[in-house]
Amino acid sequence: MPQPSTGFGEELRKRRLEAGLSLTALSGSVHYSKAQLSKVERGLKAPSRDLARLCDAALGAGGALLSLLAPETTNPPVDPAPGFVHEEDWIMQLSPDGPNTFQPLSRRDAIGAGAASLMAWRSDSAGPASPAAGADMVEASRSLFTHYRRLGQTVAPGLLLPVLIAQTHTLRELSAHCDSGARRHLLALGSRYAEYVGWLVQETGDERAALWWTQRAVDLAAAGGDPALAGYALVRRALITLYRDDAEQTVALARRAQSSALPPRIRGLAAQREAQGHALAGDRRACLDALDRARALLSLQDEGTDEPVIGTMHLPDPVGMVTGWCLVDLGQPREASEELDRQLALVGEDAVRTQVRYGVRRALAYASAGEIDHACDLAAPLLDGVEAVGSATVTTDLRRLARALARYANHSSVRRLGPRLGTLSRPSTI
Repeated sequence: MPQPSTGFGEELRKRRLEAGLSLTALSGSVHYSKAQLSKVERGLKAPSRDLARLCDAALGAGGALLSLLAPETTNPPVDPAPGFVHEEDWIMQLSPDGPNTFQPLSRRDAIGAGAASLMAWRSDSAGPASPAAGADMVEASRSLFTHYRRLGQTVAPGLLLPVLIAQTHTLRELSAHCDSGARRHLLALGSRYAEYVGWLVQETGDERAALWWTQRAVDLAAAGGDPALAGYALVRRALITLYRDDAEQTVALARRAQSSALPPRIRGLAAQREAQGHALAGDRRACLDALDRARALLSLQDEGTDEPVIGTMHLPDPVGMVTGWCLVDLGQPREASEELDRQLALVGEDAVRTQVRYGVRRALAYASAGEIDHACDLAAPLLDGVEAVGSATVTTDLRRLARALARYANHSSVRRLGPRLGTLSRPSTI
C-alpha cells in the first residue's frame, strides 16, 4: 500500500496555491473529494498514482508531482532469458481437466527423467525434406498463424498455447531437414510463433516465461538470418516494465529498439512504447513527440519480407489508440475518452481481446473524469469478454477501474456492477 508522503502533500499545496486554486476548485477538476485532498496535502493520507496523475495534469506539473511518489515495488531489471540451447528438449503435459504444463529441459535431464521412454518417436531418422515439403509447410503454417491470432482474440491463452508450442517445435525441427532457402523461411515463421506464444504467456501473468519465449523467438529469427527481431524483443520487454508501472525502464528499453539499423515497423512500435513510458512519468511533450515519430515510422512499409506482421493486427490506427491510452496516464481523462471512443469504433466486433483491453481503459477514462454512470454502462458489456479471454494485463486496468468506482460505492450503477467487477479484477490465476 502507498505510504503517506509529507513531501508530496507540501508540493501539491504549493503548486495549487501558485495556480490560484482552492481545494474546492482542485477537487472539481480531479473528481476527488475536498476532504481527501486536504488529508493528502497535510501528509495524513497517501495519494494513489491515479490521483497524483490527475493533480499533476491539473496543475501543469509535467511529472514533477508523480516523481515524488515512492515506487510501489522495487522492480529488478527485465533481462532476457539465456540464449538458445540447440539440444534442448521441450516437454508438455496435457491434462484432460484443464491445467497443462510446459518445461524446457536439456536432453540429458529429459533422458534422466525417463521422458525418452514415454511414447517416443524420432524426427531425425528420415532423410532431407523435399523443397516442396518445406514450401508447403511454410504456406500452411502462415495460414494457420493468421487463424490462431484471430482465435486468440476470443479464447483464453491456455486453450491455444499447446498447439502454438507444438507448431513452433515442428517448424524448428523441420528446418533442420530443409535446404537453406526453406530453412530461413521456416525459422522466420517459427520465430513469429514463438513471439506470439510469449505474448499469450504474458497474458497468463507469467513474466518470466514470457521473456523466455521472447528470447526463443530472437534465437530462431537469428538462426534464420534475421537479427532484427532482437530489436522487437526490447519492445516486448518494455511492455513488461510498462505493466510494472516503471516509466524509466520502459523508456530506456524502447529507445534501445529505435536504432536506424532496424526496420521502420519495429522502430515505430518502439516509439509507441516510449510514448507510453513518458505518459507514466507525466511528460506530455515527450509522449506526444514519441507518438509523432511512431506515426511517421509506421506509415512506412517494410520491404523484403513476407512474414506475418510483427505486433498487433487488430488495430486500424494503432497510434491513435495508443494516444488514447497515454492520455489516461497523463491525467487527461476527457481527452482520452474522446480519442478512445473514436478508435474503438474502428475495431471489429470479433476482436474481443482488443475490445476489452482498450474498452476497459476507456471506462477508466470516463470514471476518472467523473462520469460514473457512463463508465459503468461501458464496462458492464465488457465483462463477459474479460472472463472469456483471461488476460492478466487487462486485469491490471480492471483493478484501476474498480478502485476509481469504489469512491462512489453508494452510486446505484456502481452497486450493480461492483460484485462482478470485484471478482474479475482480482489478480489472474490462469
